[in-house]
Amino acid sequence: MHTGGGDTGETSLVDGKRVGKGDSRVELYGTIDELNSQIGVVRMEIKRYDAPKEVKISTDISLGRVQQELFDIGGECACTPGKLPKMMALIGMAEGEKLVQEMDSWLEDLDPLESFIMPTGSAPVAVLHVSRTVARRAERLACLMREKSGKDSLRLEIISYLNRLSDWMFVMGRWISAKCGDEEVLWTPLGKRSDNS
Repeated sequence: MHTGGGDTGETSLVDGKRVGKGDSRVELYGTIDELNSQIGVVRMEIKRYDAPKEVKISTDISLGRVQQELFDIGGECACTPGKLPKMMALIGMAEGEKLVQEMDSWLEDLDPLESFIMPTGSAPVAVLHVSRTVARRAERLACLMREKSGKDSLRLEIISYLNRLSDWMFVMGRWISAKCGDEEVLWTPLGKRSDNS
């Protein structure tokens, strides 16, 4: 759909308020949209990767749920505080706790970390690394908006969710690598690297 309404550099929030496209709220929900799109790429890559059926099914279900939750968050962020539509359901701490429960389950299958992991690997894992960095950017933008516009500008549950989501994607990437028999690329400190590192 094209309305031309944004041709002058402004856009409408959910309640109809017009703001510039550089507004901090637009920047936040735009970044959440970017994150959601990156997760869509992860889902595509895991489907075509040679992974066990268990991995394909469980990750797709979890990633699909997170995409729905991010759409909820993006919609809330596109509203002026205090002007949320009455029918809009808001995510709470339960959704963040679900991320923690899944991480704890995956960690049971993983060896403890002994080094930092480089952001690379198979196609789905590499895109998960990109996704987690976008999640961190969204979290930083959310924190910045609360700092500049006040605590009423954004619910703390959103920041908590985004914080946990980045960790969740990191652990999911490790779990996919382990289940697929892929080696993780570890960071080697400068003093220990050879010319071939």
